[in-house]
Amino acid sequence: MTRLILVRHGEAAAGFSADTDPGLSAIGHEQAETAARTIADDLARRPILVSPLKRCRETAQPLEQRWGVVATVDPAVGEVASPTDDLAARGAWLRTLMQSAWHDVAPELQAWRQSVIDRLLAVEADTVVVSHFIAINAAVGHATGNQRVVCFRPDNCSRTILEARDGALHVVELGGEATTAVR
Repeated sequence: MTRLILVRHGEAAAGFSADTDPGLSAIGHEQAETAARTIADDLARRPILVSPLKRCRETAQPLEQRWGVVATVDPAVGEVASPTDDLAARGAWLRTLMQSAWHDVAPELQAWRQSVIDRLLAVEADTVVVSHFIAINAAVGHATGNQRVVCFRPDNCSRTILEARDGALHVVELGGEATTAVR
């Protein structure tokens, strides 16, 4: 059994429709510091797996510093890929995706979801995973058998705990939720 602590990145400095790879806002940096302090106080040092996008890397940095570890950057826990680079179209696309079910989306999106699940199932040691709203939803949906793309709304820097056992993901605890608006 492997325990996975899924941490959603802190508040981004720009929305999905404004920047393809924003870092954290000032609030996001504060959230990352608070999350690192809480996680480091609650858990023994363990590996950190992180999305390559800036907001996730910046969220992981305070925990890396506290634990004296270097996170492993892995695109398999990254953000769902938009089919367009046009910023306005990206936001509209994401809003539509968020109202969908996985069995109704394009095969490449279903494959992306499966790659997130497969990567989490392949983790061999208890690990903190810093990732994104949709990726965390992909994992939780798989664990609960929920086909909705958005089956819960993890807040910035919330912690969702899953266990990988017997070839499947299982929810131990959902992280705090908040209303996330696609900007």
